Amino acid sequence: MSLFKARDWWSTILGEKEEFDQGCLCVADVDNSGSGQDKIIVGSYKGYLRIFNPHPVKPGDEVQPEDLLLEVQLREPILQVEVGKFVSGTEGLHLAVLHCRKLCVYAVSGTQGNVEHGNQYQIKLMYEHNLQRTACNMTYGPFGGVKGRDLICIQSMDGMLMLFEQESYAFGRFLPGFLLPGPLAYSSRTDSFITVSSCQQVESYKYQVMAFATDADERQDTEQQKLSSGKRLLVDWVLNIGEQALDICVVSFNQGVSSVFVLGERNFFCHCSMICRIMEVLVWCPGYQSMREGTINTLIANHSKMLNVYQDVTLKWATQLPCIPVSVKVANFQDLKGVIVTLSDDGHLQCSYLGTDPSLFQAPKVDSREINYEEMNAEMKELQKIIREATKMQDILPESEKQRDVTVTAEVSPDLDEESVCTHLKRKLF
Repeated sequence: MSLFKARDWWSTILGEKEEFDQGCLCVADVDNSGSGQDKIIVGSYKGYLRIFNPHPVKPGDEVQPEDLLLEVQLREPILQVEVGKFVSGTEGLHLAVLHCRKLCVYAVSGTQGNVEHGNQYQIKLMYEHNLQRTACNMTYGPFGGVKGRDLICIQSMDGMLMLFEQESYAFGRFLPGFLLPGPLAYSSRTDSFITVSSCQQVESYKYQVMAFATDADERQDTEQQKLSSGKRLLVDWVLNIGEQALDICVVSFNQGVSSVFVLGERNFFCHCSMICRIMEVLVWCPGYQSMREGTINTLIANHSKMLNVYQDVTLKWATQLPCIPVSVKVANFQDLKGVIVTLSDDGHLQCSYLGTDPSLFQAPKVDSREINYEEMNAEMKELQKIIREATKMQDILPESEKQRDVTVTAEVSPDLDEESVCTHLKRKLF
């Protein structure tokens, strides 16, 4: 049993010939059960939305049907799924599903069943926004410092950031010098949006600056109208990383400092107070960051099916995965914290943990008795005597049995005459 192989806790294959990408996986208590256990939300490019509540299974057993809480086809490809406080008037969690030309927010609820089939789950559409531009990705957070709710920002394929204040559309802004869309994240501490441009630069834009900048809907107006309607969208800070980024994550490990993690194609960067402090040669998949005792743990997977665990800049562990993941998350299931959830591009969904399986074997108790040293010495002397006698024997193997002498016994009947006796003796001898 290898220490350097991810142990399979729960796994399944999603659909047939479906495709998945980085934004298709999310873990959260989406049904607001209050138990603290996460659910796995997966969307596919074929439009299937699935919600799982995994339970541990024995090796070789199949996934139980009740682990799949919900499966519904939304007809349009699903680009990204997120869970947050997206509905006004309540602080409950709701599910946001991003399509190419639509943003939908659903409420996931469960009804306790009266039969053995278990609970029934359904989704209810709370609201939707039809997009005027093709979407690429989205991020969410308390934009502008709002309390108790999350706003959504969608990046389009032509470089426009569209902001939605839950049920209503707020405004849209074009990124300056845009060519191709990159990863997008929100920092609540600085109230800014962070992305990576086609110039291979990490750029940060303040929310307040975006709110007072020229509206994207007025982009076709004259220069005089643009100057009078608002300010030009200016970047807050820029950091050149020299390569294309795959993912961005903002981590706050205390109230005063937050770090911006940028995963490139070959390097991993951390930007904290405009200082690049982490740079390691890595490959491919975005990871998950968490704070523990002032350090940040990071999971990063590569094309070699390896999952590397970093603590700050130190490699702490490396484990083998069964497939190449496109998304990595960490969740809590069945009072088991820190379960690693991975999703491949062909739909291999797995929950695993590090290390080995615990051994359940217990050695039987031996009857405790006092040792009689006198008997042990007598037995030892007897055995040594037998060994000495055996070594003195010259012929270890038994000799072959010698040919025995022929013994002839003659018995003469008293009733026979002399001639018959002689004949009988002849027959006996010959």
